[in-house]
Amino acid sequence: MAKAPQPKGKTPEAEEPQDAASGADAPKKKKFSGKKLVLFVVLPVILLGGGGGAAYFMGFLGGAKAEETAHAEAPAETGPSVYYDMPEMLVNLVTTGKKPSYLKLKVSLELKDEEASKQVDAVLPRVVDSFQVYLRALRVEDLQGSAGILRLRQELLTRVADAAKPAEVRDVLFKEMLVQ
Repeated sequence: MAKAPQPKGKTPEAEEPQDAASGADAPKKKKFSGKKLVLFVVLPVILLGGGGGAAYFMGFLGGAKAEETAHAEAPAETGPSVYYDMPEMLVNLVTTGKKPSYLKLKVSLELKDEEASKQVDAVLPRVVDSFQVYLRALRVEDLQGSAGILRLRQELLTRVADAAKPAEVRDVLFKEMLVQ
C-alpha cells in the first residue's frame, strides 16, 4: 500500500492530539497585570470615594454645608403670627382652546404682628391688583402638581411682600383653590 502524501513540515506525531497535561499548547489563564488592576479596580474606587467625599462636604449629601443652610433658612420666630384673610379672587386663566378656564382662590397671609396687619389693610387694593395681574397670566398647566403650587405660593409671597412694605409677610397660606 502506498502512503498518502503528507503535507510538508508535518509528521504523523504532530497530528496526534496532545493531552491537557502536556503544557506547551494548553490555554493559559489570563491574570490581571499590575497596571490593569490599578486602572480598572483601584482608580475607580479612589475616584468614587473622592467624589462622594466632595459631595458630602459641599452639601449634596447632607454634609456640613447642608446643615448650615438648613439653619440659615429656618425663619426666626419672634412671636405669635397674625393671620390676615384676603378677599376671594376669581380670575380667568390663559387658555388655547375656546372654553375658558377659571381660578378661584382664597388665601390668608401670615404676618409678623398686628401692626403689619394694619399696614396690609392700608395697601390692600395694591396687593389685590398685584395678585390679579399675576394670576391672569397663568395657564392651567402652571398650576398642576405640587411644584406648580409651590411656585404660585412663592410668587404671591414675593408680590405681597413688595406691595406691603415695610410690613413683614411671613407666608401665603391657601384656604381654597379651585381650577375649573
